[in-house]
Amino acid sequence: MKASAFVYPWDVNGDPKAPARIAALGVEQVTLAAAYHSTRALTPRHPRHRIVTAEHAAVLYPADDRWDGRELRPYPAGDWAPGDAFGEAAAALTDVGLEVHTWVVLAHNSRLGAEHPGTSVVNAYGDRYPWAPCIAQPATRAYLTDLAAEAAVRPGARGTELESLGWYGLQHLHAHDKTGGVGLGDAGQYLMALCFCPACREGYGRHGLDGDELAAAVRTALEPVWQGATPSDGGWTGVEKLLGETLANTTRAYRDETARTLQETAVRAVREAAPEGFQVLLHADPVSYHVGANPGVDPAHILSVADGVVVPCAGGTGTLTPFARQGREGAVIAANFTVVSGMGGSPGTLAADASEARRLGATELRLYHAGLASDDDLETVRSALAGR
Repeated sequence: MKASAFVYPWDVNGDPKAPARIAALGVEQVTLAAAYHSTRALTPRHPRHRIVTAEHAAVLYPADDRWDGRELRPYPAGDWAPGDAFGEAAAALTDVGLEVHTWVVLAHNSRLGAEHPGTSVVNAYGDRYPWAPCIAQPATRAYLTDLAAEAAVRPGARGTELESLGWYGLQHLHAHDKTGGVGLGDAGQYLMALCFCPACREGYGRHGLDGDELAAAVRTALEPVWQGATPSDGGWTGVEKLLGETLANTTRAYRDETARTLQETAVRAVREAAPEGFQVLLHADPVSYHVGANPGVDPAHILSVADGVVVPCAGGTGTLTPFARQGREGAVIAANFTVVSGMGGSPGTLAADASEARRLGATELRLYHAGLASDDDLETVRSALAGR
């Protein structure tokens, strides 16, 4: 199976040995960040630094004039990725024979929410999630679509992987996170992800729901959860039990429709901007009401829109099956494994994990993350890929 490693430009730029080191892992491709959220990242082998602090979500290349005069526009990176950091890294990686695909983070941007609070998801209590742009708002959808097209189709890139192209919710490690004191469960997380901004209230109205009444119902449904009663029913059944079948299924229909149409529009925009043969993948979860960096999708629909998906497998490879069952010829189903031991990854089981992923229908591997891993982790990955 073809394998690709995730990489940041700052892992490569300023380190002449980095491209060859990554190629020596045995990967054929790198998925290189072109637009990324705020982070604090370790660079354990870089000759000039050990920690990179990306202070806010930014594009890692010079944005073009499509943004002139627009209120919502991407932010340039600071000194952690100056100039055309993506282009510099991409050229160095291409020179050692690696195929470069862009890694584009979309609906996850804390600075956007801080400077334009009206763009954020608003929960049933009126709390804003500044890290989570509401994907129902027309201006936000236009911003995300244009960002997808610009950041995905960088010079020299052969494809893209679009992350966070869907709903975001409460699950985000925001600064020093202190949100784990109450076990929300799958159902509670869904209810806390429901948005009540003006655009979403209008959307609920189109589906026959009153926004104020729905918000009150959500607050009532969550009250036992705050008292410690984590919903015992997993999956969608738990949501229906808390909120009631009618309200639960109507909110899901609205949110699924909103995400699907944004995904269709963004992928179309990327294809229109890209050369022939450019590959478009989405980071995705096969359960449509899930939120986050791997937003929930309908597997059959998303494989009719994009060339394939990147599927999180840190919690197991079962997430691959719903995509593989679609049987769409030529679709990429990439199993994404964390290979950084210090971040909960298991490089030592990569060979076995890859074999199981292949059995379940995966066609490619994604390895998170070549820049963050220790030398020992990288050596283990190298040995595992050599045995493919």
